[in-house]
Amino acid sequence: MADDEMLERTPGRGRTPEAREIEPSAPTEFGRVQAFWGDGKGKTTAAMGMGMRAAGHGFRVHMLQFMKGGASSVEDVRGEYNAIAALPGFSYENAGHYGWHGMRDGSEDVDHESEAEAGFERLEELIESAREADLSSPIPFDVPPEEGMHMLIVDELLYAANRDLVDPERVVELIEGKPERLELVLTGGHERPEWLVDHADLVTNVRKESHPFDEGQRARKGTEY
Repeated sequence: MADDEMLERTPGRGRTPEAREIEPSAPTEFGRVQAFWGDGKGKTTAAMGMGMRAAGHGFRVHMLQFMKGGASSVEDVRGEYNAIAALPGFSYENAGHYGWHGMRDGSEDVDHESEAEAGFERLEELIESAREADLSSPIPFDVPPEEGMHMLIVDELLYAANRDLVDPERVVELIEGKPERLELVLTGGHERPEWLVDHADLVTNVRKESHPFDEGQRARKGTEY
């Protein structure tokens, strides 16, 4: 095989990647449903990393978080929020309540339930706005998510569904009715979401081998928040 032909078959055609200015663009192959679940660390991190990658190509990305109220070991500013704010075309909002549902951390389960319901109603609004937008075209970076997005990350939704804070059947209905070109990324939960696997294109089980939390390590700034 000639050298030039070999380069054509090489990812990036053998060129060293370089950062380029980010301009609004539109994906040509988006539209799948992805899910990350499991007892290991990295579900949210993987989803946000993919969102960063999409934003780097100029695609409009939005993240809606459930159950991300945090605990006493977590400060009031998360590193990912600062990083997202610095990325063009990547936005976020938090529908979580302080503490965690079912934990004796001073928070009331009824508050988590109301926050989850409000979060799901917001999710329905975002899906509807994406349905009305032209997802085959670039979306300006500075417009609100109501103007549309190419990728929607719904962080910890599976956790909320596993705890019956959100009805799984409503999630399935939302998936089946989403816009064809919207890439939908769902995360959360330690239990396999049996109700979801037949409706997702990619399902990843993030498994734990070991974790410092098992030895009493608290959340660390820069790795867990």
